[in-house]
Amino acid sequence: MRRLPFLIAALFALAIAVPQAFAEGRTVVGTISKIDLESGAFTVTDGMGVGWNYKVLSDAGIDLSEFREGDRVTVSIGRATPLNMMSSADYVRKGDRIVKTPPTPY
Repeated sequence: MRRLPFLIAALFALAIAVPQAFAEGRTVVGTISKIDLESGAFTVTDGMGVGWNYKVLSDAGIDLSEFREGDRVTVSIGRATPLNMMSSADYVRKGDRIVKTPPTPY
């Protein structure tokens, strides 16, 4: 019986932590290296040289025609694919943001 309060506390902590681990957003700052206006797909290369692929959903309300290859952008998405899962692209949904970012002075 002494273990029951510990078990309940552990299950409660797990119930809170697991959904948050899968619902994390992600923000990436980098340069658009590829963009396909017809399919709504684009790739952002961050400062470490990692390419992040995105696909803008039709109901997202984001007009990719404002962006060009070489533009520095910040992409913020609310529901990112977990880093340990393979995916061809993260979806940009309604409420997510893509904004042009001024170059970082060195």
